[in-house]
Amino acid sequence: LLLLSQIKLPPMMEIITAEQLMEYLGDYILDAKPKEISEIQRLNYEQNMSDAMAILHKLQTGLDVNVKFTGVRVFEYTPECIVFDLLDIPLYHGWLVDPQVADIVKAVGNCSYNQLVEKIISCKQSDNSELVSEGFVAEQFLNNTATQLTYHGLCELTSAVQEGELCVFFRNNHFSTMTKYKGQLYLLVTDQGFLTEDKVVWESLHNVDGDGNFCDSNFHLRPPSDPETVYRGQQDQIDQDYLMALSLQQEQQNQEINWEQIPEGISDLELAKKLQEEEDRRASQYYQEQEQAAAQVQVQGAASPASGRQSGSSERKRKEPREKEREKEKNSCVLL
Repeated sequence: LLLLSQIKLPPMMEIITAEQLMEYLGDYILDAKPKEISEIQRLNYEQNMSDAMAILHKLQTGLDVNVKFTGVRVFEYTPECIVFDLLDIPLYHGWLVDPQVADIVKAVGNCSYNQLVEKIISCKQSDNSELVSEGFVAEQFLNNTATQLTYHGLCELTSAVQEGELCVFFRNNHFSTMTKYKGQLYLLVTDQGFLTEDKVVWESLHNVDGDGNFCDSNFHLRPPSDPETVYRGQQDQIDQDYLMALSLQQEQQNQEINWEQIPEGISDLELAKKLQEEEDRRASQYYQEQEQAAAQVQVQGAASPASGRQSGSSERKRKEPREKEREKEKNSCVLL
């Protein structure tokens, strides 16, 4: 919206908080309301606007988007998709099945990603050898396209995106600003590793491995001045994304799962998700406890000489074995 000049920030403003940005988006949605529309269209638009406002805060953390493998604009409908429709921003992905590979086309069908995962689990448990084989083919497809972009999808993207169009590209749970310049797709560079690279603006999207060429604002080749700094920054960005995902997962889980109260008929996918959430929560809690324990031991180790000097009369009341232990502690160190 900024690149399209549909939202404008005050002059000389270089930093904006997430809350301020949400206010700008909310104001834009309110101002973009069509003027001359029928009563039915007005009611429908107001309902969509209300739904969009309700999930607008999720833009700060993550939206629920579920791709389908049949087209670059095909997604399973979720309430979050309303935001893109309301703002008139095209949403694309490139995770497509090649229609020339018949067995994969049959295995994947018209499934969304979530539906395909459920189908794979179901097929694996089937006694029907044909279904088992189909599940294996679908699983291989997901494994072989883990980058969530296929060459068929890249070709379709290049054909579908219009020259000069500004849109959003979804891949690996990330949303990127995408445009097309002289027939080539480019993604807006936003990783924190490029924070000091003021000349690097766009990265070309010409293969499925993510190895693009960096360009300036005029799409002229502009390699980073310090590739090592960029690499470290990109790794930090990946770590931050992972921590954010863990944080969101923990926030969504308000209480421990009561396994005795799991409803009958729950799907294998839902059960697997619950198990994974519980495992992640326990792992996170374990590491936090370990860090706290290590910090506490370190503080105690540093404080033990002072506490020994300020013992006073209460120390003399302790039994002799304890005196020996305390004397031993004073002459020892803590290994962390």
